[in-house]
Parts: sequence; C-alpha cells; structure tokens
Amino acid sequence: MEHQSASPEVTFTHHTSDADFRKKVIRTTVILSVITVIELIIGLIIYNIHKGPEPSAFLVLAFKGVVCILTIAKAYYIVAVFMHLGDEIRNMIMTIVVPLLLFIWFIAAFIYDGNSYKNLRNDYDKHFKESTMPKGHHKAEEHKVEEPKPGKQ
Repeated sequence: MEHQSASPEVTFTHHTSDADFRKKVIRTTVILSVITVIELIIGLIIYNIHKGPEPSAFLVLAFKGVVCILTIAKAYYIVAVFMHLGDEIRNMIMTIVVPLLLFIWFIAAFIYDGNSYKNLRNDYDKHFKESTMPKGHHKAEEHKVEEPKPGKQ
C-alpha cells in the first residue's frame, strides 16, 4: 500500500527551528509576566482608591477597563503561542474566534435582558412587591398618611 498525504491546503508545515520556538515562548512568558505585574499594580491602586476618603467611581471604572484590555491581550498571547493558534491558517482561526465572540455576545445579551426583566418586575409587578417586601411597608408607601396639623380640626 502506498502512503497518501493530505493535500497542501490541509497540511501546514512549520519552518521554524526548536530554538526559534523557545525564543518565542520565552518572549511570550516575559510579556505575560509584565502584563500580570501591571494588572496587580492596578488592582492595588483600585483597592487604595476604594479605601480613600472620597473614592472616584470614574477613576475606578477607567482602571477596570484597562485591566479588561490587558486580560484580553494576555488571552491572545496564550492562545496564539501556547495553544499554537497563531500558526494556523486564517479560516481555522476564524472557525474558533467567531463562535467565541458570539458566545460572549450571548452572555452579554442575557445579562442585559435579565437585568431589564428584574427592573420591570420590581417596578410593575404588584404581586412581586407584596410578596418580597415586609408587611406594612408597601401600604405605607402607597397611602402616605399626613399627620393632622395642630390647630386645624
């Protein structure tokens, strides 16, 4: 029997040596370590802002956004180098990345929809208010009783 190899469109040969791959892994490890140290420093800054006398919500949100961006960069390096996705052909990369992005979009959409449902239920569902609020609390809100003013009877 003769051995048949896959077509060139399917197979991809790496033209890098072992030393090149080691350099790439070491470089990526250093980059991931630096990003992790930066994230830890930002985390300490956020912690100190929260402990301060007047914490700035905008500053905390900005630092959390930076941490999210750095985390995405770390995920990219891990997937590209250690999981070897960076060496694959474009169609293979898109086969993995597009469903992942759709999955993230689904999670965000479900969280948004669930929060909207919770807010609508809290505002408009009379039974929900009655069953979750302590007795007497909702009636006092609905029927605000004014105390009689002295001298007028």
